Amino acid sequence: MTPSPAPTPDWRASLRHYLRQELLPLLADLRLAIVLLLTIALFSVAGTVIEQGQSVDFYQANYPEAPALFGVLTWILILTLWLDQVYRTWWFLTLLILFGASLTACTFTRQFPALGAAQRWQYYRQPRQFQKLNLSTELHQGDLATLAQALRQRRYRSFQEDNSLYARKGLVGRIGPIIVHASMLLILLGAIWGAMTGFFAQELVTSGETFQVQNIFQAGPWAAPQVPRDWAVRVNRFWIDYRPSGDIDQFYSDLSVLDPSGTELDRQTISVNHPLRHRGVTLYQADWGIGAVRVTLNNSPVRQLPMKPIDNQGARFWGTWVPTQPDLSAGVTLLAQDLQGSVLLYDEAGKLMATLRQGMATEVNGVTLALVEVLGSTGLQIKADPGVPLVYTGFGLLMVGVMMSYISHSQVWALADQGKLYLGGRTNRAQVAFEREILELLADWPGSGE
Repeated sequence: MTPSPAPTPDWRASLRHYLRQELLPLLADLRLAIVLLLTIALFSVAGTVIEQGQSVDFYQANYPEAPALFGVLTWILILTLWLDQVYRTWWFLTLLILFGASLTACTFTRQFPALGAAQRWQYYRQPRQFQKLNLSTELHQGDLATLAQALRQRRYRSFQEDNSLYARKGLVGRIGPIIVHASMLLILLGAIWGAMTGFFAQELVTSGETFQVQNIFQAGPWAAPQVPRDWAVRVNRFWIDYRPSGDIDQFYSDLSVLDPSGTELDRQTISVNHPLRHRGVTLYQADWGIGAVRVTLNNSPVRQLPMKPIDNQGARFWGTWVPTQPDLSAGVTLLAQDLQGSVLLYDEAGKLMATLRQGMATEVNGVTLALVEVLGSTGLQIKADPGVPLVYTGFGLLMVGVMMSYISHSQVWALADQGKLYLGGRTNRAQVAFEREILELLADWPGSGE
């Protein structure tokens, strides 16, 4: 007789057992959640202190190997650990996912059961059950109906069955922690979604030019659909308001959003802290420069010459070379420091020849050079973060959930037995206020005892 084969183990049952008995309790462990939260906070601080998305030259200049910042922080360490793009690294996103899984496990294993237990009517049938309550007493007069009325006046909801009474209030306080967990999950989801689908770009554009977003410094793996390809931006004008002291007060950019045919879809003047938003993309006023200078030589048409930044020991200058002979054998150098309309003219030997303001002219190398205009260039930061609505919604719910969590969930039990009325209660917070409330109730109760 052929023996029957041994039954194969049910891998599905084994997996369910592992998830319920091993993995779920581990994820729901408060200690794990605290460790994950502190780790996320630590790397978030690192991502805030260390400049994100800069070039290698920037980190080499600011975080040299000798001397290393704090003895260990060098540009090599920053680039090796991807601390230059903390919020988009796989390990930071993994931390967010693990923390979200921990919150979810805690919600389903602790918060929902606690809410379900709080919703059930619980009656005490024996006097000895009141002994486990920190606050309890025996009344020799009164009945359950009178007690129920007194509790309802204090906003309790009461339930009565035979000679037992159960009353509660503040059930919303049990819902608050669930709202807090849900809001944190929304924040985490928004952060992950933004990191995967958002992008960050910078553009330096001269007044009058039209551009599309190209200089992208950071982008998630799914960011391509967010980068605008069916519309462009024209810088109609860039200007700076100066204080009487000569310091910059504010800079402005008059921007137009154009479709492929050149039709204006939107127009707005932006400034610092007042960006332009279009189809989920935000353009911030971030920097400025001098993009070009417009001049004439004798009766020639207006020439627009680009100006380039010059590093002069921390001072900001922009310069260009203007040929004064057709064969480019001679010329002058123009330098500008701001957009207040004046430039400095230097000869080939580096000697200052003249200072010109817009509309003025001077003789150089046998020709008349007139300064028509100094054109500013606007520095724009361009961002798209589709996760922002989720993050804002999460923070709104978080504030609501925190306020709900401060509401005490109070419970009162009573039992009429052999001519006595046993009364007791408990609360999950604000113990002193709850005891005062019960004592006030007893103070108006005839025949109350210790």
